[in-house]
Amino acid sequence: MTLLRAIARPMLASTFVAGGAMTLRRPDASAAKAQPVADLVQRFIPGTRISATSLVRLDAAVHVAAGLALATGRMPRTAAFVLAATMPATTATGHRFWEEPDPVARRNQFLHFLKNVSMTGGLLMSTLDPEPGKPWLGARAKRSAIAAKDSLVERVDELRR
Repeated sequence: MTLLRAIARPMLASTFVAGGAMTLRRPDASAAKAQPVADLVQRFIPGTRISATSLVRLDAAVHVAAGLALATGRMPRTAAFVLAATMPATTATGHRFWEEPDPVARRNQFLHFLKNVSMTGGLLMSTLDPEPGKPWLGARAKRSAIAAKDSLVERVDELRR
């Protein structure tokens, strides 16, 4: 791992680890904002009984786990992708600046919204950041798909004989 990666990854991950840990300890404030999402999940998946608190805790646990993975360099591109995938819902649920009547609170929420958008961009860039000597995730996935196809073709050929 290069010195830049050793410094940058924990810096990028710090907000997710700290924020996730705080939310796990006190999920109630975030749960109130997540209630519409829980209602939406229940509407789209009938029979599902999921609370907003459970959704918030799940999101927080993912942020802590993926943040620690990113910070420590354990599957960093996958961790960055997981964090980036959670950000749209987290941002749209937690920083609804367009609903704030108070101009100061609106500006504050808008800045947090933009911060999250910026962090998502950084995370997406991190998914493309190959370690020296390691192929990009897309190349590894392509190689795996080709190997699976070749294996399947061999099996079909064996069955035909």
